[in-house]
Amino acid sequence: MRILIADDSEVVRRGVRNILTSTSWEVCGEAIDGPDAIQKATELLPDLVLLDISMPGLSGLDVARLLREKVPATCILVMSQHDPSVLLPRALEAGAHACIDKSRLALDLVPAIERIQAT
Repeated sequence: MRILIADDSEVVRRGVRNILTSTSWEVCGEAIDGPDAIQKATELLPDLVLLDISMPGLSGLDVARLLREKVPATCILVMSQHDPSVLLPRALEAGAHACIDKSRLALDLVPAIERIQAT
């Protein structure tokens, strides 16, 4: 599975990359804001975009909607500091496949990706 990490925080991107090093998945790129995420997703055609909900340029929900149009085969996993149970309906409506809490990335990221990959 090829993964694009889209988050404006270098610390978060580095942390996600470190979590993913223990897997067979490939990080094919990183994006620093909404427009960058759209550009890199259309160029790199990842299997999955790990998408921050709050980024400069465009919100993660806006990016998810645009990615559904431009790269419909790409899955989207939204990452947020907000309660994912509250955000999940809006994320799903925007085209995301799942939503996880950033404070639980170390515990929840790999299982969430595995669930998406299994569908």
